[in-house]
Amino acid sequence: MADMRGKLRRIRWRVGLLAGGMVSLLASVGLVAVTDAQAAAGCKVAYSVPSQWQGGFSGNVNITNLGDPINGWRLTWAFPSGQQVTQAWNASVTASGAQVTATNVSYNSNIGTNGTVSFGFNGSWTGTNTAPTSFALNGVTCTGGTTTTTSTTTTTTTTTTTTTTPPVGDAMAQVAAMQPGWNLGNSLDAVGSDETAWGNPRITEALLDNVRAQGFKSIRIPVTWSAHQGPAPGYTIDAAYMNRVKEVVDWALADGFYVMINIHHDSWQWINAMPTDRTNVLARYNALWTQLATKFRDSSTKLILESVNEPQFANSSGDAQNAQLLHELNTSFHGIVRRSGGNNASRLLVLPTLHTSSEQARVDELTTTINSLNDRNLIATVHFYGYWPFSVNVAGGTRFDAAVQKDLTDSFDRVHAAFVARGIPVIIGEYGLLGFDRHTGTIQQGEKLKFFEFFGHYARSKQLTTQLWDNGQHLGRTSFQWSDPELFAQIKSSWTTRSGTASSDQVFSARASAITNKALTLNLNGTSFVGLRHGTTDLVRGTDYTVSGDQLTITASAITRLSGSRAYGTNATLSARFSAGVPWRINLVTYDTPVLQNANGTTAAFAIPTTFRGDQLATMEAKYADGSNAGPHNWTSYKEFDQAFAPDYTANTTVLKPAFFADVNDGAKVTLTFHYWSGAKVTYYVTKSGSSVTGSLT
Repeated sequence: MADMRGKLRRIRWRVGLLAGGMVSLLASVGLVAVTDAQAAAGCKVAYSVPSQWQGGFSGNVNITNLGDPINGWRLTWAFPSGQQVTQAWNASVTASGAQVTATNVSYNSNIGTNGTVSFGFNGSWTGTNTAPTSFALNGVTCTGGTTTTTSTTTTTTTTTTTTTTPPVGDAMAQVAAMQPGWNLGNSLDAVGSDETAWGNPRITEALLDNVRAQGFKSIRIPVTWSAHQGPAPGYTIDAAYMNRVKEVVDWALADGFYVMINIHHDSWQWINAMPTDRTNVLARYNALWTQLATKFRDSSTKLILESVNEPQFANSSGDAQNAQLLHELNTSFHGIVRRSGGNNASRLLVLPTLHTSSEQARVDELTTTINSLNDRNLIATVHFYGYWPFSVNVAGGTRFDAAVQKDLTDSFDRVHAAFVARGIPVIIGEYGLLGFDRHTGTIQQGEKLKFFEFFGHYARSKQLTTQLWDNGQHLGRTSFQWSDPELFAQIKSSWTTRSGTASSDQVFSARASAITNKALTLNLNGTSFVGLRHGTTDLVRGTDYTVSGDQLTITASAITRLSGSRAYGTNATLSARFSAGVPWRINLVTYDTPVLQNANGTTAAFAIPTTFRGDQLATMEAKYADGSNAGPHNWTSYKEFDQAFAPDYTANTTVLKPAFFADVNDGAKVTLTFHYWSGAKVTYYVTKSGSSVTGSLT
């Protein structure tokens, strides 16, 4: 991520290898006519398992048409041992139980006589991984021989050495094997003279070992080179720094990672000057990649190079010039690396869109570049930090709602259609939420969990490899502990399955009122509801709760019993359990409407005394007396969480920040409406006079 302190950014599972051999099955079968126009019989299917590990495997399928040409194909089979396909490339694969259907994608629908198409997939298994022995093409069972029309079936069994590395040259398979990925942010990409400049400790082998142990298969190592390059004309990279980068890369490769390195914050430090200083920028860029290509020419093919992070240009004439300049950078990078030889001749190379945006125009521009290069070992990359109002909690974007979901599906659909459907792999090189840059409380926990559950599911369905942005705010660099274990559990679960969620992870009961039944809407996400649990005790269906369709109702008697003395705050935590994925936490919360008090302060330091009484602040509106919007982002009345305002639950205050008052009219009375997660709302008034601020309830 283009991460810099105070700057907004745009944005494995561990596999134990099975020792010894494994089986590759070649099932060769014949085919009778598939359509009225295709009367000639014959096809050959070669099914192989080149790699297998505990609980998972990779499969390759080759279909050779021995009959008349066909346009549009569908291959079906049944897994004898109940295996499941988890990811596929060069075909669209769906399953119903053990029955699997693979259909062509746009670029491989035609199979001429004696022509062959291939596709691959990753799968999961338990117990045994017995290969299928019967296939059907376009609904007709293959019963003939491989070279004649006789009704014989032949199989050949061979033994190979187990490996988890897909064959070189199959970019889709290699990028699929990179899922999931993690970013080593705010270290080698730090702007300054040392990798500790932004507060993280030096990278250690132990850190990489622990990242690998979390289940990540690829690691993106952002590198900023600007402070370590000499002057023109050589632009020589400092040898000690180059060797340090190589050391970290080699540690990661030794751990079994796929590794991606790039040119990172240089993008906004000096590359962005290309519109007005093209000659010097291009010379420096080319010198940088020439040295990097030479240094890493003989590194493992699991090392992947990315041309530039989040490319951007200042003072350009517009989209057309931006597209031309990025095309020039990407093609120059490609040529330098390919010409350097060694493993670079076929190494996977990553090309970004402008700003690593998934907007259609930006995707189209990169499509043009990739088409012009005619290289099957290229990867497209974009970043994804979610629907902006939700990602930073502004404009009332407090919930994972239809708008947030559509923003995600539209983005992933665009890159899938432009690239993946044409056999060009895509890496979401960074993902997260922009609110994480400040602290993870900007987005409410349950809404955040729903976002990441859906993100993982939809990325998997669109065959996108994802790399979590982590600048130290997620996995501790020395403690090796997750700052939000619940979040990581949801992310990790989403790599392989869906999880059930609900409309909220909080059930509020006002202490000033009698307790009543409370209902939540379940989001089953393809799972089924199993039960509700408190600690290790299963609650009683029909007594403690009821379920009708997607409505879960917790009874008043259960809430009363579990809430005890009803102190303000969370009295009990329940777990809604589903047939797959992680449980959904539900907090039973006792609250009353928060109480605010009058206050005096300055534009630099103003805090409203607040007795929260068990409630939590969701968002804040600000308006002038005439109804117009006050404060920053004046296109909306809802201000940005933690930028314009923030709750301090420890100090019992609600802070209005200098950034809020910087955009408030002097002398004007501003009406604030605080919205709380219980549904309560409280009105408050502030007036700025010079640098002085007064606040009151009237």
